[in-house]
Amino acid sequence: MGYDFFCGIRPILLATCLGTTAGFVNAEPAHGIAMYGEPALPPDFVSLPYVNPDAPKGGRIVLSEVGGFDSLNPFILKGNSVYGHRVYGFESLMGRNWDEPFTLYGLLAESVETGLNREWVEFTLRPEARFSDGSPVTVEDVLWSFETLGTLGHPRYHAGWEKIETAEAVGERTVRFTFNTEDNELPLILGLRPILQKAAYEGRAFHESTLEPPVGSGPYVISDYEPGRFLTLKKDPDWWGADLPFNRGQHNIDEIRYEWFGDADVAFEAFRAGEISFNREGNLAKWRTAYDFPAVRSGEVVLSEVPHQRPGGIRGLVMNTRRAPFDDWRVRDALIHAFNFEFINNAINGGEEPRIASYFTNSVLAMSDGPAEGKVREYLEPFADQLLPGALEGYTLPASDGSEANRRNTRKAIGILSDAGWTVQDGVMKNADGKALEFDILLQSGDTQNVNIAELYAEQLKRIGVVANLVTVDAAQYKERTQAYDFDMAHYIRLMSLSPGNEQILYWGKDGVTEPGTRNWMGMNNPAVESLIDSMLNASDQEDFRAAVKALDRVLTTGRYVIPIWYSPVSYIAYKSELKYPEGKTQMYGDWLGFQPDVWWIEN
Repeated sequence: MGYDFFCGIRPILLATCLGTTAGFVNAEPAHGIAMYGEPALPPDFVSLPYVNPDAPKGGRIVLSEVGGFDSLNPFILKGNSVYGHRVYGFESLMGRNWDEPFTLYGLLAESVETGLNREWVEFTLRPEARFSDGSPVTVEDVLWSFETLGTLGHPRYHAGWEKIETAEAVGERTVRFTFNTEDNELPLILGLRPILQKAAYEGRAFHESTLEPPVGSGPYVISDYEPGRFLTLKKDPDWWGADLPFNRGQHNIDEIRYEWFGDADVAFEAFRAGEISFNREGNLAKWRTAYDFPAVRSGEVVLSEVPHQRPGGIRGLVMNTRRAPFDDWRVRDALIHAFNFEFINNAINGGEEPRIASYFTNSVLAMSDGPAEGKVREYLEPFADQLLPGALEGYTLPASDGSEANRRNTRKAIGILSDAGWTVQDGVMKNADGKALEFDILLQSGDTQNVNIAELYAEQLKRIGVVANLVTVDAAQYKERTQAYDFDMAHYIRLMSLSPGNEQILYWGKDGVTEPGTRNWMGMNNPAVESLIDSMLNASDQEDFRAAVKALDRVLTTGRYVIPIWYSPVSYIAYKSELKYPEGKTQMYGDWLGFQPDVWWIEN
């Protein structure tokens, strides 16, 4: 499962959750379910461990967004919807404790039960669960939601539905899903599916974009909006789940307002002017230099650095292998060598941010240095003849001396391209047919930092006779083109969790080569990846699971699909002083999903 992500006992908790649990527990109805072992919280827990259960209620928070929205249907591929509406307006059968790698507790469902081998799962609804119009959440709503999302919804919902053999009511409040394939994670995946009100969609096409707000069961409802400009969520005064222990200390703020801006720089100026309540800074150099304004000096704005223990994920420039010349791994390798990371990092971050070394950097799931060993090697060896150099032997990204010239790696890039049939002719890199090595880098307008990165990279590529054209488009066009894989190279980010699972199919699965809307922007079609994802999903204990992830990390990284940049082990946030969060017991994922505004409150 997989967004952006210490106190004394937390390293011990992490080691326990990731290293010592084994097998499956849950042959009878239970209050929660863990990927391995038992949930950490007992049935009578009073709140999640990272909240303030006594947080005051009320107040208003204003958040900034870049781009716009034109849809209030967040469950389909069409249109640009509002993330906050999806998260805070709708609930799932179970909810996630972000202080455990992958453990769920009952939300709409009061209990969960699985077969001994997780060949089926049953959820029993709480009798008090209600939609915002006061109607009960029923088994019929659950069954309709799963089938509708799995067939007409966004592609991210399809894989789970395809693994369900039967879906049926087995009691007035109980639904059972029986599976047609082995997938130990599937009961948890289904527990996180949003539950929609069937009656709300009668007489209208589910798969069409709309500005008619649907009915949900979450803590917030839409009170006002103007497409592309703002959307306001108001706390539902009759929210059915307000007194659940799982929700205690969460959703404390009465009003969440989203304001849209043309670009991040304008949004930042609105924050400086006091129009926005909170700003998340992704540019370390800017954090060091641009946050010394009057409101900060007076204490009206607070600056915080929130550490985390989540994987760094992958972020950088992705190459679309559906198109030449990126279908040749040697060209991709050369372009990675030509990327002068140390120089660019110094220019943008003062050289302070660490580089992403693999897809699970900064975690116990990251591939190890040197040759693959033990169980990791066992997972990889059946595909030895298909793996690219470095997967078995060991791989590290090229590093420069930090100078602008980057001579060693530039020479290396030219040599690799020569092996691939490209040579410099009259100052231009061309192949045997005389075709120049030229491509576009697709970027979103207003994304200043990534435009700066691409500009520096394009200048570096000129040194080897390669032409990179920067193409900036608005948010809607960027989404449309990337969903259709209509680009050569593009800015790319995939955030990873400590519990990777079925979402990896959406990220790297072969169906994404042609099916629009997946996260497989690079067009990866790799049998080793498919096999390793299957091994992850069916691992019997944490040792096998971690070995499968480490092996997957090696295949992804050595596939040379992305030119990685940096990650930060710390999140940089600035906010109005009346906003508070539970400092000292932040979840292990830090500033990520489930953090802001979920567990924040306002003190006047």
